[in-house]
Amino acid sequence: MTRSLAIAAAILLAADTTPRAAETAAAPEPEHITVQHLLVGFQGSLPGKVVTRTREQAATLANELLEKARKGEDFDAMVKQYTDDAWPGVYSMANKGIAVGGSGEYRREGMVPAFGDVGFKLKVGEYGLAPYDPKTSPYGWHIIKRVK
Repeated sequence: MTRSLAIAAAILLAADTTPRAAETAAAPEPEHITVQHLLVGFQGSLPGKVVTRTREQAATLANELLEKARKGEDFDAMVKQYTDDAWPGVYSMANKGIAVGGSGEYRREGMVPAFGDVGFKLKVGEYGLAPYDPKTSPYGWHIIKRVK
């Protein structure tokens, strides 16, 4: 190895290759978003609504529908057919500490926690799943698409 190659190799080995905080930090969450969601509930998860599927059936259906959405199936049509919430299931939210921007927009804190936790991390056009959790997603599984 020539002296200049040896020096270059030593410099490369000694170089700081640790990712910088700016490179590894998650992108800041937006102040406002609009999402469309499809709620898959199960027996007893929705007060005042009769849902006959079991929790296991709901989990399976939610994952199948998420996969179909990610493969390009018409999400609005899926929401219309499958949601246990009201169609079209479109909600606008203001992030934590941000003033609500207009009528029909909700504070993030006013929604079930998983709804905002998933929605605010998505890019426009992406889908995410908020799985059932008695504390953060008590009504069932939310398949969420960020639309704005």
